[in-house]
Amino acid sequence: MIWLQRREFITLLGGAAMAWPLAARAQQASRIRRIGVLLPATADDPEFQARVGAFLQELQQLDGRNVRIDTHWATANPGDIRKHAADLARLAPDVILAHGTSTVRPLMQATGTVPIVFPVASDPVGGGLVESLARPGGNVTGFMYLDYSLSGKWLELLHEIAPGVKRAAVLRDSMQGGGTSEFAVVQALAPSLRIEVTPVNVSDPSELERAVSAFARALNGGLIVTASGWTIRHRDLIITLAARHQLPAVYFDRFFVVNGGLISYGASEVEQYRQAAAYVDRILKGEKPADLPVQAPNTYETVLNLKTAKALGLDVPATVLARADEVIE
Repeated sequence: MIWLQRREFITLLGGAAMAWPLAARAQQASRIRRIGVLLPATADDPEFQARVGAFLQELQQLDGRNVRIDTHWATANPGDIRKHAADLARLAPDVILAHGTSTVRPLMQATGTVPIVFPVASDPVGGGLVESLARPGGNVTGFMYLDYSLSGKWLELLHEIAPGVKRAAVLRDSMQGGGTSEFAVVQALAPSLRIEVTPVNVSDPSELERAVSAFARALNGGLIVTASGWTIRHRDLIITLAARHQLPAVYFDRFFVVNGGLISYGASEVEQYRQAAAYVDRILKGEKPADLPVQAPNTYETVLNLKTAKALGLDVPATVLARADEVIE
């Protein structure tokens, strides 16, 4: 077989719901192993293309067998995700890579036997994906998006980049345990920074718009956006609201900042996908998801948008610039 060339690799990434053959230098294995991939995004999403690209590259290095990838770009629509989850489960691949709770839950409803690896999940225990982090107990395992103890970094970063902020609205999905846990850490740190924090439960776009507008009527406000599928789906609205009301905002993922948000601190999802490839490889070699513990991230990144900082009238401290892993100008 032949290794994929770069142009072929990018072309395959752009395809929707197509099978991607990985290659190996060795002779073909006795049978083709099938890997399913379910993503809550469209095929032209550059962030997800980078993540899947990292997964495939790592898998090529780990696995010398003949492997076929069936990728379903399901969009962020819950109905579409459920449909693609059912379709993918019917194919009965050897293992499925699925991004986040929004895709894993429908897969769990569709199959209780096919191994599932999530490269990202904000609250795998509270979300019902696994029984415990150390012993997942079923056909699902993977990688947490955030160590909750680090959620306070968002408030510290907001205080550092916008020291005039005295009030922070924390956007969270109250239906997920992760949002509650993240807010608890932020709330515990707030008195030491002399910042008043207020939870804003996100469930409906119009309600969010009203809540942020009401919060912004008073001075010296800022936003913290916690990790959830809801905030990802409505990221454009959140970024727009922050800009409209001149609210400095800290996000949990770089794609908010790429799309105009101020600053983010969170796990490197590209690195998470690379690590997920190792779990997929181990499952293909015979290990069970129940025996592979859910792991916390080991690589975090800070991404800063200087254009947005300028629009907000912020003078970014040199310490923040020095710590930024990526600066968008």
